[in-house]
Amino acid sequence: MEALLSLSFDNLSSYDQAKIRKGLRQVEGLLAQICLSSSPKSKEEKRRSVIEPDREPPPKKVLEDLGADPAFREFFKLQDGFEWNVAMRLVNCLDRLLGKTNDGQNDLLIIQTLDLIQGILLLHPPSRTLFSRELYMNHLLDLLEPVNCPAIQSATIITLVCALIETPQNTRTFEALDGLLTITSLFKSRETSREVKLKLVEFLYFYLMPETPSIPSANATNSVPAIIQRSPSKLAGAFNRGAETAGRKRADSESEITKTTEEKQYLLGRYLSSVEELVADLRDSTPFGGVVS
Repeated sequence: MEALLSLSFDNLSSYDQAKIRKGLRQVEGLLAQICLSSSPKSKEEKRRSVIEPDREPPPKKVLEDLGADPAFREFFKLQDGFEWNVAMRLVNCLDRLLGKTNDGQNDLLIIQTLDLIQGILLLHPPSRTLFSRELYMNHLLDLLEPVNCPAIQSATIITLVCALIETPQNTRTFEALDGLLTITSLFKSRETSREVKLKLVEFLYFYLMPETPSIPSANATNSVPAIIQRSPSKLAGAFNRGAETAGRKRADSESEITKTTEEKQYLLGRYLSSVEELVADLRDSTPFGGVVS
């Protein structure tokens, strides 16, 4: 796995579009192997998959299955170190792409990079802490500028959600960099496409949800690696379901930077007049399955 990561990182660090594209495909292939069930195929099945590309792809692994997957365990542990962290390489690649002239090929590479960042942030939640840094959060806000095409703006909004999930510190960075002004200005602009505006509304619903600190970590055990236990997501539960009472001290410190729906409603109300309607709708419909009191 290290050899494949090393090869993809070399390509991602290039300024050549062809090499960057190759590096992105290599990362995508690795993540696909981890997330898709690897059932053996006969020669006839392989031939049919080429002839009939619309056939149903291999089933995706459910979250609970990942805990028993040795490849995923190894991948997860590697992500804790700087040397093999995929999110860091992708964000640095995004930085180089932002410095290039705008053209169709470069836009496609930016979208592919954003898609992979979304995936790695969901697979390895501790990598979300990268976006507590202003430099990396600014990259996402820059991509929401009107100069970028709607496809990039839409992909960026989804990436922003992945970066903020269960990470209140990142949300505070987003707010400090006038992220709400960027979002609402794009929403109110007549030049913004309908598709992007729909995604912006979904983001505002997400933003207004009550915040909770990251899930407490478990104490290190021989059977469960410490990095997996530190995951602020359901992934930790996939490896150790008895981890609910540990890590209270860290949770208490994180609760100091969380905000309620009312507090965020006040902040958003500086830039948008219809926030009360959004909150009322959020309370009635609970679109994300959450509860707004």
